[in-house]
Amino acid sequence: MTASNFDNNRIKPFASARINSPQTATLVMLGFMGFSAVIVTAWFGGEGRISRIFQNLQLLQENPPMWLEVPMVAGEYLTIPTVLLMLIVLAVMQISPQPRRWSRWIVVGLLLILTGRYLLWRSLSTLNLTDPLNGVFSVGLFSLEMLILVSSTIQLVFMLNTKDRRREADRLSVDVINGNFTPLVDILIPTYNEPNFILKRTVIGCQALEYSHKKVYLLDDTRRLEVKQLAEELGCEYLTRPDNLYAKAGNLNHAIDRTQGDLIVVFDADFVPTKNFLTRTIGFFQDSKVALVQTPQSFYNADPIARNLGLDNVLTPEEEVFYRQIQPLRDAAGSVICSGTSFVVCRRALEEAGGFVTDSLSEDYFTGVRLSARGYRLVYLDEKLSAGLAAENISAHATQRLRWARGTLQAFFIDANPLTIKGLNFWQRLAHSEGLLHWFASISRLGFLLMPLAYSFLGVIPVRATPMELMYFFLPYYIVNLTTFSWLNYRSRSALLSDVYSLILTFPLALTTIQVMFNPFAKGFKVTPKGTRSDRYFFNWNLACPLILIFVLSAISLWRNWGMCMLQTHGGLDNPLEVAARLKGLSLGCLWSGYNLIVIWVALLILLDVPKLDVNEWFDLRRTVRFNVGDRAFWGSTTMISEAGAEIAITQGGLPTISPGDYLPVSLTIMEEKLKLTASINWMGFREGFSIVRVQFEEVQLPQHRRLVEMLFCRPGQWKSRCSPGELRSLFILFQTLFRPRVLFNRRVDILPIAVAQI
Repeated sequence: MTASNFDNNRIKPFASARINSPQTATLVMLGFMGFSAVIVTAWFGGEGRISRIFQNLQLLQENPPMWLEVPMVAGEYLTIPTVLLMLIVLAVMQISPQPRRWSRWIVVGLLLILTGRYLLWRSLSTLNLTDPLNGVFSVGLFSLEMLILVSSTIQLVFMLNTKDRRREADRLSVDVINGNFTPLVDILIPTYNEPNFILKRTVIGCQALEYSHKKVYLLDDTRRLEVKQLAEELGCEYLTRPDNLYAKAGNLNHAIDRTQGDLIVVFDADFVPTKNFLTRTIGFFQDSKVALVQTPQSFYNADPIARNLGLDNVLTPEEEVFYRQIQPLRDAAGSVICSGTSFVVCRRALEEAGGFVTDSLSEDYFTGVRLSARGYRLVYLDEKLSAGLAAENISAHATQRLRWARGTLQAFFIDANPLTIKGLNFWQRLAHSEGLLHWFASISRLGFLLMPLAYSFLGVIPVRATPMELMYFFLPYYIVNLTTFSWLNYRSRSALLSDVYSLILTFPLALTTIQVMFNPFAKGFKVTPKGTRSDRYFFNWNLACPLILIFVLSAISLWRNWGMCMLQTHGGLDNPLEVAARLKGLSLGCLWSGYNLIVIWVALLILLDVPKLDVNEWFDLRRTVRFNVGDRAFWGSTTMISEAGAEIAITQGGLPTISPGDYLPVSLTIMEEKLKLTASINWMGFREGFSIVRVQFEEVQLPQHRRLVEMLFCRPGQWKSRCSPGELRSLFILFQTLFRPRVLFNRRVDILPIAVAQI
């Protein structure tokens, strides 16, 4: 295959394909909001017809169908369905620790039945429409619940047919390894402002790929002299352009006309592939209908949430849920998401689709949509074949997520809208609609934070339910969901920790979602900063202020609800039925406020960024080391190692003699890698019965640096999927974090922090 005349002139029709007049999605939202406002105003104003409609609906709520009534048995017997269902799912999970087809069908089938049962009960029996104030909050809460329920139900449906393509990759890679299928591959590394030391390890990793028919290109969108010199030093191609039109998408499109490979691989500037990336992926392109193969993003540093809580080796990165659960679901629906890095795309298919989409911040996502719409297959290989840098502080984390939200929601305003573009089938559109609904869930989460305040400050009871009804209808649904949540997402996240993670950005995400629907293209592409360091604690007040306000109001609400419960228990009302109804509502408000207080407090602790003194990532890696200090020889094993130095536990030779201010040059050999380095000792001590020496590498030459990068980042199979703690363990972690926050009890910042990647 040869290069075609593909340039930005061919992109312009697509770049201007934004649907600006009229913006249908905005008009639909305004119409819905206007209609709702008219109904609510008429209800509060006492308009006869509207009031009668709600009165009739209230009668239906008070007289639900017989099959929605609680059986007339003693209260303890109402928990039997919950216990039986929990025993069933626990037995299934014990027999099948990882979801298999049969076990997934049993668990998902039960969840779908319980979801339908809960939905019927919730809609036909629990709404409080006695007056406009209660009615607005009750219907509002129900609508927010349904938003999340629809999204989760779509996910459950697709769970019934997930695929694992690793065996397929085994079979297809044979032809690549044997030389029977050897397409030309162009590896593109777009960069904007990343430091040279990050770019260097990425280029070295790409050059180390075990495939000879490849060429590496560094696409510099800032035209930096030092980046050009780096490319010359490493021996890779350097491309730049005169402007930054269309950001990353424009940069990639500019490079396509200047390259000629049959396949195009894209790595973000901080992502380093393992040596077998190409041999594991390009075999899929023996099928001419395959246009793109996406692999997971994994990370060689802890994300800021885990790091700020001091749980680097306990919590998995936030993206784990997406790549271990959501992407396999999308693969089952034929709607894999191209996620911007660590993917391979067929040049011919990409050119037919018009190149990388330039009219959205999420050029990767909509490029995949266009490829699917043209009848091509997108494949997800759930195998960690690269690793990059997670956002290094909460501010960068927020910048990244808000860009993703804005870019995805721009779907409603461009031609590549997966809900309307020609060529997609029903199941593909359904899967994409779930992805769009995901961002609206932030509005639901915000409503769940605010709703308990209505109990206290407005006297609203939005849910009418007796304890017996909750035990019979709600408890089985909640317990089975809680029990199976982590199992269904392959132990990547517990439900409790997911709640904390989502809370951090609830306010800005909800605001961004609303803003996009009215002004979708107000903000441009903003690159996530990488390679930063900090020597102090920093509290993110911008994200914290709304959470602090809700925390204070929730604390007041809890106090008021508790006080009213005590007052009414001791005769605050004469009517016993009214007392019982008020107590039920207030008790639920107390529990809800108490839960919100716990998760908000943990979220506020997360917003305190801890210092990060070293820009290098350190790995828990064992290698045998022989080193000489002067005329003495020592043997040891590395306990931590990076591109800049190592920590060594001495096993033979005693401990070098060192005085304050001494400079001790070291000749060091990593035996398994046959890698010789010079270094200097900068710290010595004892730990767990071993003498420990920390050394800093000096005058590392390019061949040595290549060996270091390949050893640290490029070994096939080195990036493992860790299991997140279960629900009980997560609950313990939350309380431990509350009472022993890292900022008070673990202020020491290691000179050489241990990386989360277990190698």
